[in-house]
Amino acid sequence: MTERMLPAVRTFVREGRLALITVWALLLIAIGVNAWLAPNFFSGYSIRSNFATFVPLVAAAIGQTIIVLGAGIDLSLGALITLSSVVGVVLMDGDPANLPVAVLAALAVGAAGGLVNGVLASYLRLQPIVATFATSFVWAGLTLQVLPQPGGAVPTAMTSLYRDAVLGVPVAAVAILALAGLWLAVKRHRLGLHIYAMGGDEQAAFASGIHVNRVRVASYVLGGLFGGLSALAILANTGSGDPYVGASAGAVFIGGEITLSSIAALVIGGTALSGGVGGAGGAVAGAIVLGLI
Repeated sequence: MTERMLPAVRTFVREGRLALITVWALLLIAIGVNAWLAPNFFSGYSIRSNFATFVPLVAAAIGQTIIVLGAGIDLSLGALITLSSVVGVVLMDGDPANLPVAVLAALAVGAAGGLVNGVLASYLRLQPIVATFATSFVWAGLTLQVLPQPGGAVPTAMTSLYRDAVLGVPVAAVAILALAGLWLAVKRHRLGLHIYAMGGDEQAAFASGIHVNRVRVASYVLGGLFGGLSALAILANTGSGDPYVGASAGAVFIGGEITLSSIAALVIGGTALSGGVGGAGGAVAGAIVLGLI
């Protein structure tokens, strides 16, 4: 009986299901410990504040997961998020009328940075870990050109809405659900299936007719887009711009640096760094666990 169960157990572990169960168990434990240490943990203000803190890392973790599932990695994600945030805050300039342009610009910067990383990793055949480590310095330098020191103003309406609740449900919690919905849309789309296939076995994916270079570039662009969403959440949470938030994000993440935190979140959530196994569901739970810790 035991020998018959071994293949099923191996499959269970290999597909990341054990890690997924583990991360949700860790989440429950983290919630319990926080509730025990902080009597007001479940107060309305505390819940809204916590969710507002979680969103940026959740978005970054989902973006990083998409890239890693395709057997890539983005060490520049934190710097790219910071660049997107400063571009957004400079264009906002505290004026609600500038929000549409600023939001689109922040997302465009994230996507453009992802495109550059994807081209370097796909068509120029550079190792992703080396290429993105190099571009992180480029994004950091551009960030300081756009906003040399902390400053800028986010419209009050944006920050107020972000920390508000609708029918008792925090807006930030709705944002996390929306991010999870975007991930599900990507996962169920043909592109998502191709990313999984490429991460699982690139040669087999190529032999089956998948344009692996295009898919890899697309995965980095999607990762950059989620990075742009993370940047907007940071702005909504802090109300101003900070050119150093990607390297030292203590005010935003009680875990520190965005890039490493996003990678830690997806690993805790059961995504294999080799690619092809896992998903952003576990990464979302992992990001919240890190935030609670």
